[in-house]
Amino acid sequence: MVKNMDDIDPRQTLARLIAENGEDCAGLSRLVGRNLAYIQQYRKRGSPKKLGERERGVLARYFGVDERILGGPVTPRDNGLRLIRKLAVGASAGPGALTERESLAGLVGFDEKWLRRMGVDPATVTLIRVQGDSMLPCLMDNDDIMVDTAAAHRPIKDGIYVLRMDDVLMVKRLCRLSSGKLDIRSDNAGHPNWSDVDPAAFQIIGRVVWTARRL
Repeated sequence: MVKNMDDIDPRQTLARLIAENGEDCAGLSRLVGRNLAYIQQYRKRGSPKKLGERERGVLARYFGVDERILGGPVTPRDNGLRLIRKLAVGASAGPGALTERESLAGLVGFDEKWLRRMGVDPATVTLIRVQGDSMLPCLMDNDDIMVDTAAAHRPIKDGIYVLRMDDVLMVKRLCRLSSGKLDIRSDNAGHPNWSDVDPAAFQIIGRVVWTARRL
């Protein structure tokens, strides 16, 4: 709990949050819907003197902090919604593509109880988009997928995963073999599969637990 607000410098607090979370000013400016220099100018030049109410609220929810430490009043909770990061990065479901810089594309609200009923910790999921058609009909190009990154630290089970091989980010179906090795499969028969792959040959980013698409 914040006890003495006079001792809090919102600019220093924001700088600390940015450093501790490995964020950047341009990405956060994009997150709050402002020009790319907005956060940097606020921190370094004092322009604006205070964060706007909307911008401050988005940043407070994103970092999971009380709005007061960013210069504003306490705001009510968002009716149990948990804001999940959406990254400006695609997981190829085709031949593979070099991943872009994993920057923020925005926040999407999900009911926290619903997330927990799905068996995921809201703190360990993120949203990215699918690129390509190798996972048809299960996943389509430009689908949004929710990825549980905690699964990267658990034993691999059969399912759809986001993985990185040679700096290529892709989404594929993994099937565990009795030998301990894995088959990496495309649902679309027109795309290749890889058999008997050593798990050490790639990095698991997370397991796909949910998807959405525009009709």
